Amino acid sequence: MALKLIIGNKNYSSWSLRPWIAMTAAGIAFEEVLIPFDTAEFKQYVGDLSGTGKVPVLIDGDIKIWESLAILEYLAEKFPDAGLWPKDVAARAHARVVANEMHAGFQPLRNHLPVNFARPVIKRALPPEAAANVKRIETLWADCRARFGSGGPFLFGAFGAADAMYAPVVSRLHTYDVDVGAGTRIYMDAMMALPAWRQWSAAAVKETWVFAEDEVDWPKVLRA
Repeated sequence: MALKLIIGNKNYSSWSLRPWIAMTAAGIAFEEVLIPFDTAEFKQYVGDLSGTGKVPVLIDGDIKIWESLAILEYLAEKFPDAGLWPKDVAARAHARVVANEMHAGFQPLRNHLPVNFARPVIKRALPPEAAANVKRIETLWADCRARFGSGGPFLFGAFGAADAMYAPVVSRLHTYDVDVGAGTRIYMDAMMALPAWRQWSAAAVKETWVFAEDEVDWPKVLRA
């Protein structure tokens, strides 16, 4: 039975992006089921699956996994050859640390710069708390690249679960034209050049649903 991934709107759903881009980039076959936010179908269907009423949810037969990081861990166990975590013990431990820091933190940045692939690239000023988040993320990325990134352009060389966890941050920094260092920009460009990223982005900008909560220019809805 094929894996099934339940996701929300591609334009807005940062948590859905994480397992989707990991599975797509790794060549893990799955059936995508997209259910738009703020609909009766979403609340009922997703609520029955996860109990949290949130996406994503991965379904593997009778097994249901929600929470993006839990999905990535399940996939890494089920598909060890996909390389979602580094083979080296030290690198793998550090990848899990930075992935968990993303999962649990950076709320000011996430609140102030919601994911919105269809919005034009227009700068938005950062409050101090969000600016501190950006600084911390740049430090994390630079450290990963310096210590473990010699084998490729991503945090641990090859694309993996840690990159998937930070994919929405790349989108945020790009969409809102956040000032970042040269090394950060190089990493962002590598992420945005992934065929999986381009596939998700192309679908996201074609969506017609509008979710006011993630439109920072509301009541204007800006589109590139």
